[in-house]
Amino acid sequence: MKIGVIMGGISSEREVSLRTGQQMIKHLDRSRYEVVPIVIEQRADLIAQVQQAGIDIALLALHGQYGEDGTVQGALETLGIPYTGSGVLASSLCMNKQLSKMLLKAAGMHTPAGLCWQGMDDYDPQAVERLGYPVIVKPNMGGSSIGIRLVHNEKELLPAVQEACSFLDRAILIEPYIKGTELTCSIVDGEVLPIIGIRSVHSEWFDYKAKYEAGCAEEKVIQLPPVTEQRVREAALAGYRLLQCKVYARVDMILCQDVPYVLEVNTLPGMTAGSLLPKSAAAAGMTFVQLLDRIIASSLHERKQEWGMVQYV
Repeated sequence: MKIGVIMGGISSEREVSLRTGQQMIKHLDRSRYEVVPIVIEQRADLIAQVQQAGIDIALLALHGQYGEDGTVQGALETLGIPYTGSGVLASSLCMNKQLSKMLLKAAGMHTPAGLCWQGMDDYDPQAVERLGYPVIVKPNMGGSSIGIRLVHNEKELLPAVQEACSFLDRAILIEPYIKGTELTCSIVDGEVLPIIGIRSVHSEWFDYKAKYEAGCAEEKVIQLPPVTEQRVREAALAGYRLLQCKVYARVDMILCQDVPYVLEVNTLPGMTAGSLLPKSAAAAGMTFVQLLDRIIASSLHERKQEWGMVQYV
């Protein structure tokens, strides 16, 4: 099977995407797959490169806008090329944090309340004062903790908002900082893998440095009381299903007073050497090679179900 590993892209998460792609290429079973790296530098690259490569399936290593937001998925569907992970709808919903949070709230799930500003014209320090410091300021669309700041007072607010507004979408979220245990729940084929607890070593929260620099965070399988663990697993799976995710995803949460607050759902979570999904899979006894095999097989099945195709290759 000829697999195109699509990576790079135009988002602020390009470097993380390249690392994800390289890790995937390293671990794909060469006895089963012919591997073709496809590096995206600009939007126009995708269709030409994919058609030229003549691939049977696209293994998506993209993160952020134009990759994780449904646009690449839609382009591949137009070309009739199967791809890994969730479909267009789930990708778009989960990329838009405000919209996904509205759906989670409507379903009765816990997620931090807050403000959504469409740009600097909405800047209102008094509204944040009423919300109560400290707050988290983040771009509405994006990931890898890029453009996110923990803000303790009004003096820190303006630069944080300006930075968050500098990204493509311009819309930002301002949420109360919920102090608790950071958790991530990886889901593969509707199965919640071992829950990973996260503690940043050098900062107050799980920022970009903690995520990607060695020794800056402790990430390990966490032992929770049985009732709490069941609650966390049910919340993760409910969010995954509600937002129409398929094949695999990662649900990030804060556990506060035994209540899991869903922060976001990642439809193309990082797959670098230090990423959380491979760690959770390893804790479940699954190697990186086996994880990729499962993602590919499950994705082919999903596209077959969605598109009504009898055979791909």
